[in-house]
Formats: sequence, C-alpha cells, structure tokens
Amino acid sequence: MTSPGSTHPLAGLRIGVIGKGGSGKSTLVALLAQMLVRREYDVVVLDADSTNVGLHRALGIDELPAPLLEYFGGSVFSGGAVTCPVDDPTALSAATVDLPDLADRYTRRSPDGIWLLVAGKLAELGAGAGCDGPIAKITRDLEVRPLSSRQVMLVDLKAGFEDSARGVLVRLDGAIMVVDPTIVAVRMAVALTHLVDEIHEGALPATRHLADADLVAVANRLYSRARIRDVFFVVNKIADEDTERVLRRALEANGVSVTGVLHEDAGLTRAWLLGEVLDGRALDPDVERIVDRIEATLTDRSTPDEASAERAGVEVH
Repeated sequence: MTSPGSTHPLAGLRIGVIGKGGSGKSTLVALLAQMLVRREYDVVVLDADSTNVGLHRALGIDELPAPLLEYFGGSVFSGGAVTCPVDDPTALSAATVDLPDLADRYTRRSPDGIWLLVAGKLAELGAGAGCDGPIAKITRDLEVRPLSSRQVMLVDLKAGFEDSARGVLVRLDGAIMVVDPTIVAVRMAVALTHLVDEIHEGALPATRHLADADLVAVANRLYSRARIRDVFFVVNKIADEDTERVLRRALEANGVSVTGVLHEDAGLTRAWLLGEVLDGRALDPDVERIVDRIEATLTDRSTPDEASAERAGVEVH
C-alpha cells in the first residue's frame, strides 16, 4: 500500500487500461510505462489483450515472452488447468509469482527496464480454441511480488467490457479508460462509470448460470472484496481544440470527468505501422499531467471499505 507523501504513490498498485478497439489503449500503456520509469518506478506491464499484438515492440522489446497461460498449465478448453472465471470463479492456483522465478522464457525487459508479461494470445491456441476466459482468469488473479518498494503494474486489457464482466475489474486498484472521438467510446465511458458505481454500492455478479452454491459464494465474495478505487478517463487522438471541446462536453454532460488529454501524434501512428518503439516525447506534457492527476487521486483516496458487502449480506473474512 502507498502512504501520503510517498515519492512513488502508485507503488504496489495494479492499474488497468480499458477502451474500445482502436482507441489507443496500448499507446497509453506504453507512454505511461515510459513516464513512470523516468519517475523511478519499477514498472511491470501485463499484456492482457488476448486478441491484439504489438505492445512488446512499442516498448522496445523484439520478441514476446511465452504466455503465462502456458506457465499456469494451459487452457481448460485444451485439456489444461486454467478454467474460465465465468464458469468457475475460484481463484487461480499459485497466482502470486516472483519475476526472477519466471525465468527468461516468461519475461522480457525493455532497454529502459520495463518488465513485460503476456497473459496469452487467443490466436496461439489454434483453430476452434474459442473462449479466452482462462486468459482473463490469469489477468484477474495474477499478482507479482514486488522486487522493490517502487513497483507498479500496468495492465493492457482486452478491448471492450468482456473482461470486466469476468471479474477482472474488481481486482484492479484503478482503471483508466481511453476515449477516442467517437460516440461509441463516449457510451462506453458512461457505462463504465455506472458499473464501478454499482460495485462500490455493493452490486454482486450475475450467478444464475452457476448451479453450485459454493461457486456462487466464491463469485459474490470476489465482488464484495473489490479493490477498485477510481476510474480515470483520458481523451485520445485529439487533433484540435474543437474536437477536444465537443468530446469533453459529451462526456461531462453524462457525468464523466476528463482526467487528461493525449493529442494526435503522427509519429506514434507511424511507429505502430512499422512496429517500432514508441517515442512519446512530443506528448510528455500530456502524459505528465495524466500521471500527476492519477497519483494525486489514488494517494488521497482510501480503498473502498466492506460496507457494500455487509449491505449485500455477503460474508467477508
């Protein structure tokens, strides 16, 4: 946990980045990781987007590490040990790991020292693999034992809300939604705001599909212990003041407060096209302001207490 006045107020936290496809989630993850390293954090990035590739190159890493899905025993849909959290909400076994113990096969480091882990990629599971729920369970439950008191984890989540419905959201300390200039992104931002409000108010997950009462209790307990404190909204791909003004108005009219802005940068677009490391120095002022706001907010807020669980009649140990 962090303490007020800490020089690394995000240390010990898991912060997820959410957004619709193409909104710029991975761009923001890379830029945040680079900025946090410059602020002398030890940064671990979990690539949890099962359907997208390229984040490793954006961080300056030539080759993906082996997926953690393999490390934990493979997908249940291929006869492995990792189950889908929707069908089986029980915790992933031995989910707390030490980076040195993962060895070189499951980790990579960028030239500036960012650690990269990959939960898994759906395409690697072969034709007919179907559901990526087991990858979501790894994303939900994975904890990396800190190598230092300055360690923070950034999680690049799958596009959309699917993983949020699988319980991933409740295991984050904070979430950042990237909102591009589209009405779809605005609607997603409003929906995420409502979803987190409901979690704070004690809402429990959908469990009517679970016949086993013990599994229902496990799912309810997971939500009753939700860690998520705040959601931050970053508007991205802003080409001019008018675009920013219209997007801000659309969000604020629906009760969504904008944390920061990322302006359009042709250099970043080119880097993604060529598979090169992202050079975000032109956007340093934007990223600095975003990190400042998140640090200040997550330092000032306490973790939601267990009153919501008590109101819902859920036993909390």
